[in-house]
Amino acid sequence: MLHPVSRHGLTCINLPFIRFTLRVPRFVSSGTLGLYSLPITPKNIHVKKVGTLTLPRGVTLSDAQKKTIYALSTPPGRAGVGVIRVSGPDALTVWRAVVKPSKSLRDNTPEPWKLYRCRICHPEKEEVLDDGLAVFFKSPSSFTTEDVLELHIHSGRAIISSVLAALSSLPFCRPAEPGEFTRRAFEGGRLDLTQVEGLKDLIDAETESQRRMALDAARGAKRTQFEHLRTEIIQCLAMVEALIDFGEGEDIEEGVFEQARMRAIKLNGMIKGHLNDRRRGEIIRSGIRLAIFGPPNAGKSSLLNFLAQREAAIVTPVPGTTRDILELSLDIGGLPVIVADTAGVRATDDLVENIGIERARNIVEASDISLCVLSLPDILTVTSGRPSMHTPLTLKTLFKPDTCFLLNKSDLLATAVSENDIRQLLGNKAWVTSLSTGQGTSEFLKGLSEVLQDRYDLGDDNSSQTSLITHARHRTHLESASRFIDAFLEYSTQDVVLGAEELRYAAQAVGKISGLIDTEDVLDALFRDFCIGK
Repeated sequence: MLHPVSRHGLTCINLPFIRFTLRVPRFVSSGTLGLYSLPITPKNIHVKKVGTLTLPRGVTLSDAQKKTIYALSTPPGRAGVGVIRVSGPDALTVWRAVVKPSKSLRDNTPEPWKLYRCRICHPEKEEVLDDGLAVFFKSPSSFTTEDVLELHIHSGRAIISSVLAALSSLPFCRPAEPGEFTRRAFEGGRLDLTQVEGLKDLIDAETESQRRMALDAARGAKRTQFEHLRTEIIQCLAMVEALIDFGEGEDIEEGVFEQARMRAIKLNGMIKGHLNDRRRGEIIRSGIRLAIFGPPNAGKSSLLNFLAQREAAIVTPVPGTTRDILELSLDIGGLPVIVADTAGVRATDDLVENIGIERARNIVEASDISLCVLSLPDILTVTSGRPSMHTPLTLKTLFKPDTCFLLNKSDLLATAVSENDIRQLLGNKAWVTSLSTGQGTSEFLKGLSEVLQDRYDLGDDNSSQTSLITHARHRTHLESASRFIDAFLEYSTQDVVLGAEELRYAAQAVGKISGLIDTEDVLDALFRDFCIGK
């Protein structure tokens, strides 16, 4: 009589008079073996070892059962070195199957964290695929907290394809999903969600400020700050719950609820201080949106070409040449800037041009910073030696308190005007240049960089200057925590139970930022944006 027992997704069948347990997948019935409908008897039981699992012969592992993953972790293409990473319980088995060290090892077991010169061979054909290096990382002291094998090979297309094909022939291995290595590091407790986000941002960083901010997050600085906020909320909650458990008696000091309120007020002030950062961290991460606007033929497209150092926009003397938005991502002063060249703003009966002008207005209003380009000879008049400017009325509605001005075509002025006179009319964020001759362009670029640095730069002291909020979800959860604390502060000692519940919600909201309290859809959305080998 057979007695199947379900355990860990497998069915364990105990055969009488035999001192071992046959472990077969759930879909194998208690009276058949594999797909062959053979009666299970001690005479016809044949098992095979597949990695770390023992299965009946003829049964293959599904992708869900293959716990060892592999992927190319360096960009594809010709290069000196390519790295293929393997992670999972069978990483050491992969070593023994494909790695042939130049120096013989006892039981072909490598010393962890030591780089070996070796030949990479096909596990079945025993064909040498490449000469390279291999290193084995023993769990839990690895990136994923699992056994990890790295193969350092020549990064040629044919070599990489052959090694990946060799790994695919191993029945217990499968290709990794996007971000799966990092997800295993998160699930193993190596990283929290803020470090995962910082790691992805570090890979995607294109400017110095993005690199510094992402490195700060990847190293755990934000994790520490969020944990501090959550700990403070929990301490307030502990004080309130002490009142619930013991009441205002001799075991509890007087004024405990008031102390909790004062701590909550201070804590809420810290959270709101982070929320009132003008989205500085999010803007640096995604890029500062700079809109170039002005009348036709003022030099907007010429400015874009100057900033890009190439012919990115068409430049002609015909008004209305630019009719749509042209955007470029640039590095200005170490900051990521998305520059948008817009259509010239003027009154016109042209239907297509009017659509472009309306889009230009929308871009300027939505931008983080705007730069108005004006033709100096068209707007400047000098009367009795005193300069004055006449800006078109169609542009004045787009001016903001922080709008910058570039006065172009200074080489065409009949009368020389000092830059100090210009700044008295337009403020300190105005520069006089000639984009055709290059006059004043270096001063303009330096001045624009200083404006951006003053408003968005991280500063030299990263620990004190870096914005805590760098992703929209950080802001959402902190806003929720602040609302729950506000709700707690509305309660009196008569409603201490309700107040404690609000603090509990606030702690949960902050915990969601670092992943202490997670939701599966957030994790899926985060890790699927990673590259395959990470």
